[in-house]
Amino acid sequence: MTDISEIFVAGGEREHRLLTRYANRHGLITGATGTGKTVTLQVLAEGFSAAGVPVFVADVKGDLSGLSQAGEAKRKIVERERALGLGERTYRGAPTIFWDLFAEKGHPVRATVSDMGPLLLGRLLDLNEVQSAVLNVVFQVADDEGLLLIDMKDLRAMLTFVADHASEIREEYGNVSSASVGAIQRGLLTLEQQGGDLFFGEPALDLEDLMLSAPDGGGAINVLAADRLMQSPRLYATFLLWLLAELFENLPEVGDRDRPKLVFFFDEAHLLFDEAPKALVDKVEQVVRLIRSKGVGVFFVTQNPLDIPDDVLGQLGNRVQHALRAYTPRDQRAVRAAAETFRPNPALDTEAAITELGVGEALLSFLEQDGVPAMVDRALVAPPLSRIGPASESERAAVQAQSPLGGAYDKAVDRESAYEVLRGRPEEEAAPQPASGPWRRPGGEERRGGPWRDNDAGTAPAKSSTRRSTRAPKREKSAVEKVLLGDGRRQGLAEAMAKSAVRTVGRQIGRSLVRGILGSLFKR
Repeated sequence: MTDISEIFVAGGEREHRLLTRYANRHGLITGATGTGKTVTLQVLAEGFSAAGVPVFVADVKGDLSGLSQAGEAKRKIVERERALGLGERTYRGAPTIFWDLFAEKGHPVRATVSDMGPLLLGRLLDLNEVQSAVLNVVFQVADDEGLLLIDMKDLRAMLTFVADHASEIREEYGNVSSASVGAIQRGLLTLEQQGGDLFFGEPALDLEDLMLSAPDGGGAINVLAADRLMQSPRLYATFLLWLLAELFENLPEVGDRDRPKLVFFFDEAHLLFDEAPKALVDKVEQVVRLIRSKGVGVFFVTQNPLDIPDDVLGQLGNRVQHALRAYTPRDQRAVRAAAETFRPNPALDTEAAITELGVGEALLSFLEQDGVPAMVDRALVAPPLSRIGPASESERAAVQAQSPLGGAYDKAVDRESAYEVLRGRPEEEAAPQPASGPWRRPGGEERRGGPWRDNDAGTAPAKSSTRRSTRAPKREKSAVEKVLLGDGRRQGLAEAMAKSAVRTVGRQIGRSLVRGILGSLFKR
């Protein structure tokens, strides 16, 4: 299964196959509502999974849970298979792991407040410049006092502490007004009412658990239930940007590979760029460009190609364009822009074809063997082998019961941190350890139970059995921050080994580094 080097996506005058070696050149799937974007995403996701590549995708409508179930030979599917000459196919579900920020439809996804960092959190709370500066002071005081910021009550306790000691803090850190502290507290209350408080806590997400391989070698498809999350668009966009930044910060350089380590589908991608300052867009463009060497492919999914800034659009080598309707002047501009992004095909009027495509039809251009975009072609997208449509609640529950991560994230842990130190509450138990299971992490080691074995990328670092320190490490400028701020030197072998050693000490030290990239991303 895992020796697949290309994914069949569509057929027209010729077959259209996405080469896995160029998946880290990223991609774009666009089209109006109801034209087939979700099915195309599904075909690509299960294709990557069959090739042994883990996938992360946000399920904004609930449809993608069907990836876990075998498809059916329905009339329209059979007709499409015959039109493409696919012959007999075996329908099957893909190895799927469900996630949910609200812990209702999958494993909880958590990060600590320290992971998020003051600048990204300030954007999430929609703080102004003065309020954001005060939030930075709160984080700096917590660092200097050695207080961990894990969940929202930690941050509330620190805000109260800083407000109560404003006169002493003013001399070293600057003025902290009660009005700004109050505004931040109100923002936290609003975020809590939207369910955002469920995101902050422990056990925090381990990135390696997004890159598991099933017993048959297929890459796990991580489906984030985002239908409820979409009611808070800023939280949705901030979470996905945080996850992308975490991957960029923590994954090692691997260069070009036969297939990526992870493919990340960013649905409703316009939310990332809505009302975003140019400085942020510039940094996102840099991350998209640089994360290629980390072995990560990013596919943006949105209705209109104009939703993606030009600098980011220029980084997307694989394109699938479904139908657009030119009813308004903006729609007409979008059609022209979409047509101009393709390599011209003398036999095809690209601009006219975009408005004529039927459901399940698309214009496609993937990178060819030499890395050059293919000429645009009109084609029928192949039906997936998994179910088109959502899984039932009982089916989802059955998949969840077989998850290799059972017990690892489902129970929240509240250990000693800023709130407990400031209030004098005793420390709680450490995070529970997952039970044994057959799924494997990127290096080939078992996700749970038994000795860790290495089949590919060197010996995995030993896991520390000691509890993490309750004293927060000081923030240090990361290598990524230096790159994004202008220091373009690549790390040497000694530096890479030192970083690896640091990561084995404990997750908290590694977690503190991500604030470097997030600070760079959102620094204006």
